[in-house]
Amino acid sequence: MTRSRVLVTGGAGYIGSETVRLLLEEGHEVVVFDDLSTGHRKAVPEAASFIRGRISDTPLMIEALAGVDAVFHFAANIEVAESVTDPKPFWWNNFVGTLTLLDAMVKAEVFQLVFSSTAAVYGNPPSDLVTEKMPLQPVNPYGESKLSAETLIADYCTAYGLCATSLRYFNAAGAAVGGKHGADHAHKTHLVTLCLEAAARRLPCLTIFGTDYPTPDGTCVRDYIHVADLARAHLAALSAFERGVQGSFNLGNGKGHSVREVVECVQKVTGVDFPVKEVARRPGDPAYLVASSGKALDLLGWKPCFPSLEQIVHDAWEWVRTHPKGYGSDI
Repeated sequence: MTRSRVLVTGGAGYIGSETVRLLLEEGHEVVVFDDLSTGHRKAVPEAASFIRGRISDTPLMIEALAGVDAVFHFAANIEVAESVTDPKPFWWNNFVGTLTLLDAMVKAEVFQLVFSSTAAVYGNPPSDLVTEKMPLQPVNPYGESKLSAETLIADYCTAYGLCATSLRYFNAAGAAVGGKHGADHAHKTHLVTLCLEAAARRLPCLTIFGTDYPTPDGTCVRDYIHVADLARAHLAALSAFERGVQGSFNLGNGKGHSVREVVECVQKVTGVDFPVKEVARRPGDPAYLVASSGKALDLLGWKPCFPSLEQIVHDAWEWVRTHPKGYGSDI
């Protein structure tokens, strides 16, 4: 793959910073652009240039794009429940922010974009195994804002000649292999993270929402993908531009794990039998959500290297165990 100068918006965040590290390892030059509203300056490798700012600041963004060959766009609001109670920042950051970024890219004559999207664009899909051909029917403002951004990107590709790929993540989990870097969110909502917090005795218990779903053990089934594999997918998408490949791609392992299976895995890896509380279902949770990633395998040449749930949990536990205060810990 040709060595490039890459601008990474949201590069101080969980998946963005992992991708920055991989870009640097592969010999690329990296500029991180982040307002640090949810990201962490300590997560950005020293070898990367860093610009603190908001993507709505068009003059600063155009300055940051000088000499850049491609953009990886991670900057976004991502919490589903928050998007329902307070949708405004999701539309401003996820949609309007993407619009201002695209406008700056055109002005700066930067025409390659890899966009961080989500499986939430599918809403409640009609089949257990989700392909890119399924209807796009998001059921919350987060998914709606991401789908609208995808549509906007496609329009810019048609009108202005951009090459763009949208990567639709399923359940991102884990930490850098070995646990040196990981997730540090103010509001922890992801199942693996919550299980680990319970194992670390930072939560009194793990709450399971719904045990009467039409699944083998009655709890929801999800597809968990290692953060390192998500980072590798972005580099694969960048490389694929050289072959004229772009579009929308699901990223998952193609295998589902129930909530109970995740709980049991975390208890096994950590050696902690933390308490579990079962409550009623939450509205809008589909029973089964697993990715078909065949398109990414075929066209991007990407394949998960760490598909094991135990590996995902192990790396995440190393991060949680050794960084009790996240990036505020001594490391």
